[in-house]
Amino acid sequence: MKELTVISGKGGTGKTSLVASFAALARNTIVADCDVDAADLHLVLAPQVVKKTPFVGGLKAHIDPESCTGCATCADLCRFEAVAAQGPPNAFTVETYTIDPIACEGCGVCAHFCDAEAITLKDAVQGEWFVSETRHGPMVHARLGIAAENSGKLVSIIRAAARQLAEEHGEELVIVDGSPGIGCPVIASVTGCHLVMVVTEPTLSGVHDLERVIGLAEHFSIPAAVVINKHDLNPEITGDVMSWCREKGVLVAGKIPYSPDFVQAMVASESVVEMGDGPAADAIKQIWRKTAGLLGLDDQSGVASMVRDPQEHQPKTL
Repeated sequence: MKELTVISGKGGTGKTSLVASFAALARNTIVADCDVDAADLHLVLAPQVVKKTPFVGGLKAHIDPESCTGCATCADLCRFEAVAAQGPPNAFTVETYTIDPIACEGCGVCAHFCDAEAITLKDAVQGEWFVSETRHGPMVHARLGIAAENSGKLVSIIRAAARQLAEEHGEELVIVDGSPGIGCPVIASVTGCHLVMVVTEPTLSGVHDLERVIGLAEHFSIPAAVVINKHDLNPEITGDVMSWCREKGVLVAGKIPYSPDFVQAMVASESVVEMGDGPAADAIKQIWRKTAGLLGLDDQSGVASMVRDPQEHQPKTL
């Protein structure tokens, strides 16, 4: 089983559209949407939820209003100003204390120093994750709660569930729609995968973001390839990206021309390749054939099962 993760330096480069097209073109695959902070792959693949599981991302303090003595120790010690004297009266005091679950960081200081033992730490449900069926096969995805944290932990859960599902179904590939940027969710999306596909665009900020993302792949010694989306909008910068990739030993898997088909496909809840033939769809199909060859999934592709290792500047077998 191989794992392909598609990421980008920022949002809006076409990463999710490319993943949706790969899902339509691939055979024997599981799709995982690990962009949990702003998940939108479901808008294209229209998943039907089969299993739903709550995501416990940490702990939150809770004050029992019947046991609180109103001593204010918790309020004095809380560094996050999460404790307020807004609770109901009880046998000890006319006003008890409460904890704002949004401000609470779950550090446990208040519970440790509460002489009345009125404070407990409880699991904090910060979202939920799903196993679903789509027209292109199983999909694992999630919904992170409002203002919830620990998205990296949720990404790890989704990837583990996708790999387990692939093993159970005998599938040979997991395609991951990763988060943009280089933060914790991205690191959780790429570590241990077989190939990182970086989607960029020909702008100055796109070049800068590409350098950062490739640097992340280099740090974790993950083979990486690049796709340049909307390459014809700025041929000069596209050329600069191609030159930079050659210097770094990074394979350019392909270029996609600008096309309104991306928007039309999104509106129709379809991938670009499902909309019919066109320059963008043809480019994506070529990129997929090359990607499948890089992963060793298509012996007829004519592409060796290797990618350029950015650190060694030599082909690296997967």
